[in-house]
Amino acid sequence: MPDTVKLSVDGKLLVAEAGTSLLAALWNAGVVALRRSATGESRGPLCGMGTCFECRVTVDGVPHRRSCVEPVREGMQVQTLG
Repeated sequence: MPDTVKLSVDGKLLVAEAGTSLLAALWNAGVVALRRSATGESRGPLCGMGTCFECRVTVDGVPHRRSCVEPVREGMQVQTLG
């Protein structure tokens, strides 16, 4: 198993440690605003364990994936601030 994986976040290459959650990889890369509220404010994660749904992103075209429970994997395509 490789020590790192490459993924795309909003069209930019991100190299993350294998075995981490997508949320951890995003935080480590300085990405803290993940989506927008119904009124347009930037939103970020709150609980970090899958219950609040504030960390939702689009992964490989599938919306509303909780980044805190989604493991990183090679080649995944992530979109934030949808």
